[in-house]
Amino acid sequence: MDTALTRLVGVRHPVVQTGMGWVAGPRLVSATANAGALGILASATMTADRLREAIREVRARTEAPFGVNLRADAGDAGDRVRILVEEGVRVASFALAPSRELIAELKAAGLVVIPSVGARRHAEKVAAWGADAVVVQGGEGGGHTGEVATSVLLPQVVDAVDIPVVAAGGFHDGRGLVAALAYGAAGVAMGTRFLLTSDSTVPDAVKARYLAAAVQDVTVTRAVDGMPHRMLRTPLVESLERAGRARALAQAVRRAAGFRKLSGLTWNGMVRDGLALRHGRQLSWSQILLAANTPMLLKAAMVDGRTDLGVMASGQVAGVIDDLPSCAELVDRIMREAEGVLKTLARGDVPGR
Repeated sequence: MDTALTRLVGVRHPVVQTGMGWVAGPRLVSATANAGALGILASATMTADRLREAIREVRARTEAPFGVNLRADAGDAGDRVRILVEEGVRVASFALAPSRELIAELKAAGLVVIPSVGARRHAEKVAAWGADAVVVQGGEGGGHTGEVATSVLLPQVVDAVDIPVVAAGGFHDGRGLVAALAYGAAGVAMGTRFLLTSDSTVPDAVKARYLAAAVQDVTVTRAVDGMPHRMLRTPLVESLERAGRARALAQAVRRAAGFRKLSGLTWNGMVRDGLALRHGRQLSWSQILLAANTPMLLKAAMVDGRTDLGVMASGQVAGVIDDLPSCAELVDRIMREAEGVLKTLARGDVPGR
């Protein structure tokens, strides 16, 4: 299926696997790339040295294009950009909008720049700064998310910018891909659906929790770090939501002490990182500590399998996913479904009638 996205990044299918921290490692990214989609390596949870190693590991597993997700506000962003250039990475993606200067630097080095945004005005800004494409995530998406549904946000952005738009938030099958294309998107990006594959390194017990979840078990909470965060509802999340200020602060300090040992961060460093994550919002001290701890809360579940100690970011689609295909099986199925829907529509039939 030829779209503006496939032509831009050189993949066979207009499907993107998002750069999920602790999840999108070399195995998942290379499996996605070999399936003909665009795999995105998550670098925010890696040291710079580990990022270089991970890129080379992906290179050893596939000859297909792939990308790396960067934090534009990271203190060593310049060093990481240099690694991408030196290692010949094709695509740089961002969860937060990069600066005009950073976009220019990456483009000058020959990389394709694809920021992720959650609002029309942000898409217009990065397009004006020279971004090659943009991923637009609606409120159905996992992790930090907004309130506007993909079906409302996507056409707004498509009408506002003249670069390829990739739709994210609520996609898991071929019908969704066709719907996104009908809105004017050049492809879809999926996180939870790729997390729930046999190529994902997330522990089996954690995958089982996702598969057992119903749609109503996926919630948006501000209790973790003060920002809207879509995740599975768990006893930990419920405990954070019930806690008063004093209790929440005590819990945050206790968890911070444990995670500080795991991460090697100092107390000053944790508070500094938490403050940096506020993005202008008014957060309590417990939320600041939890904001700094969020990567470690995710690691507890996604790497260590501790669903009692960690949080599980999740799109709403977790409630309708019930299997663990390989990336190759998943992408093949999505494309066959999409082609079937398109043929049905071309005949003038109403799908499902």
